[in-house]
Amino acid sequence: MQCFNWAAKAKLVSRVGLLALTSVFLSGCEWAVMDPKGPVGEGEKNLILLAVGLMLLVVVPVIVMTLVFAWRYRASNTKAVYAPNWSHSNAIEVVVWTIPCIIILILGTVTWITTHTLDPRQPIASNGKPLEVQVVSLDWKWLFIYPEYGVASVNELAIPAGRTVRFKLTSSGVMNAFFIPQLGTQVYTMPGMQSVLNLKADNPGSYEGMSANYSGRGFADMHFVAKAMDAAAFKTWVATAKQGGVLDQPAYIKLMTRGTHAITLYGKVGDGLYYRILNRCAEGGVCTDDAVTMAAMKDQSPGKPLCLDPAKTIKPNTKG
Repeated sequence: MQCFNWAAKAKLVSRVGLLALTSVFLSGCEWAVMDPKGPVGEGEKNLILLAVGLMLLVVVPVIVMTLVFAWRYRASNTKAVYAPNWSHSNAIEVVVWTIPCIIILILGTVTWITTHTLDPRQPIASNGKPLEVQVVSLDWKWLFIYPEYGVASVNELAIPAGRTVRFKLTSSGVMNAFFIPQLGTQVYTMPGMQSVLNLKADNPGSYEGMSANYSGRGFADMHFVAKAMDAAAFKTWVATAKQGGVLDQPAYIKLMTRGTHAITLYGKVGDGLYYRILNRCAEGGVCTDDAVTMAAMKDQSPGKPLCLDPAKTIKPNTKG
């Protein structure tokens, strides 16, 4: 009498259930990178599709031939040619070496071209002057400063659709990464350094922005909304922002406190705030570029004091 193997059946059912559950979870994923809303994102999508397509030229035939060979040369197929001493074929060698080399050559050429074409610093053609936005990553929030309008925002990025936006990015503390998947190009933000990124949204819409580099406990909540607006809506947003508070040194120091932050608009930004953040002196002290300048002056005149007392260097006028 044959016993029913309940353990094996239970194992099979659990595997099928796990596969079904995984499919359900994956169905909620958003393919933002493959749904670009700007020229940079479109270029990156085309590069991904081209690279995957070229690699599939090798992957698909190999998978198909593996299945065909396994079926054709199975033990029960007596019609298949049996050649136990076969070891070499010039034709096969030519194919397995030539095709991958051609694919690598094409991929290398395309990568070289697109690396320069999609360079984050490369200007993007558009109507009108690019909008400059100064970006500061904090723990765990994003600060956007608009020097052209004298306003700022936290965790909300407003940009005019169809107009190039030139981002200047830095960090207040740890290294981070600025990324709007549907507009393209992830760029790192680092303290004391400035990165440059040019993006453009072709049409109005709201796009998710995020930090793409782990930066501590609040990293998972370090999101922002990128709103591409038409000219009238963007003008209204700027007018609304001007009704907000003042982002001066005390307000910025308070903003630096670790933690998440609600969307906030500032109607006025302290003079040179971004410059001081970039040069690590927003909380006071000597700015980095000033320290470098003073060090260079010291190197040019070794042994002499960096700053001289004017009262000791100016000779009194003894002529009556």
